[in-house]
Formats: sequence, C-alpha cells, structure tokens
Amino acid sequence: MNRRFSRFNLVSVALGLAFLYLPIVVLVIYSFNDSRLVAVWGGWSLRWYVALVDDRAMQEAALNSLGIALASASLATVLGTLAALALTRLGRFRGRLPFAAMLYAPLVMPEVITGLALLLLFVAVGLERGFLTITIAHTTLTLCFVAVVVQSRLVDFDRTLEEAAADLGCPPVKTFLTVTLPGIAPAIAAGFLLAVSLSLDDLVIASFTTGPGATTLPIRIYSEVRLGVKPEINAVCTIFIAVIAVIVIAASLATRRSTTNDAGTPAA
Repeated sequence: MNRRFSRFNLVSVALGLAFLYLPIVVLVIYSFNDSRLVAVWGGWSLRWYVALVDDRAMQEAALNSLGIALASASLATVLGTLAALALTRLGRFRGRLPFAAMLYAPLVMPEVITGLALLLLFVAVGLERGFLTITIAHTTLTLCFVAVVVQSRLVDFDRTLEEAAADLGCPPVKTFLTVTLPGIAPAIAAGFLLAVSLSLDDLVIASFTTGPGATTLPIRIYSEVRLGVKPEINAVCTIFIAVIAVIVIAASLATRRSTTNDAGTPAA
C-alpha cells in the first residue's frame, strides 16, 4: 500500500496532470477576463461570452460543426456496428484481412494523408466540397473507432442468450433486435459519443474537404488565431472544451455501465 501511494508516485501524477491540463485551466480562467488584452488580467467578467451572441460567423461555424458531427457520427455508428458484426460473427471469410486493414487504416494513418486522399477522391468524382464532403470524411475517420468499441463488446457477448432465443423459436432478426442489440447498446452509444467528439475536434481533415459555406468551428478558430488571439476565442474554446468533456464523460459512463452489466450477468 505504501509503495502504491508513495510520494514519488503522487508527485509524478501531479506533474503529469499539470502538464496536460494546466494550459486548459488557464484558458478557461482567462475566458472570464474583463480586459481586452488576452495576457492582462482585468477582473472577472462574462463580456466575451455575451460578445459571442453577436458573432454570426462563429455561430454558423458552431452549427455547421454540430450538424456535421451528428450526421457523421450516426453514419459511422451504423456502418461501424455492421463492420464489427461482420468481423466477429462471420468467421474467417474471404477478404477478411483486406477488409480489416482498410477498416482500421485511419487509426494509424496520419490525418494529412487521409485528408489529401479524400480531397483527391472528391475532385476526381466531381463532388463539390462542402457539408456533404466533410460529413463523408468524418464518417471515414470515426467509423473505425466505433467498430473497435463495438467489436470489443461483441467478443465478450454471451452467445448462449442468442442460442436460447433461437431454441424458443425467435427468428434471427428478432433475436438481434431483442437480445443482441440491447446487450451491445452501451457500446454503440459509447462509439457514437466518441465519434461526435472526434468530429467536433477535427481540423486537418476538415480543412482539406471543406468548401464555401461549410466552415467548421475548429477551422474558424484557427483562421482567427493566425491574426491574433481575441478574448472571444477563449470563450468559445471554453464552451468547446465543456461540450467535448460532457461527451467523453457520457461515453465513459456508457462503457462502465456495459462492464457492470457484464459483471452482474449470471453465468449460463
């Protein structure tokens, strides 16, 4: 016990957390700064949050990001779940290795390469860049993450429940909807929330596949930061951090719930 909670371990954890989260804490604090100068503290104020109400460009970018995130996450959840089912339930079918390799490629491939490849694809097929192309790109990016989360749940899923339903005369589709789907629902929800978070956070791929009228919030923030950090950016970043934090916490709770349900399920 003493070894586990030694002073060295506590100091190491504290330094690691400070390195990761101290810049974020400073940004959040300065978002309530009353001064127009970003680096000069002028007291507590909500003036920059109020200023966001009149910033139409930032609001449109936020709405674009939210719409793209929800659309791409929904598509990625459906396709990722189907891919996970194929990898866990179809055995070693012909083409399994290339299928898995293409599915998990975005996990290890640099986003610059993914974004450039998608850009060349859209140009080759003559698809005008905008909301649709960003949605397709983010679906490609997040699909693999959903597949990994759902597949990990399917690997540990108790197949005897499905066999029992089949023995009682339940058709395969109904078995999936009433037995399998509720069992993997927490993993699907976690994958969806993770996909939303990744889409909201993406800058590189969106910058390659965006077009007129489809500016996302990260692109908008980046374009304004290059001209100088304004106090409004601290405020919108704080809101952005809060939204992503809520999504990540919800995904963690969904995953924990799935684990708890597995632990509480009696063995057959």
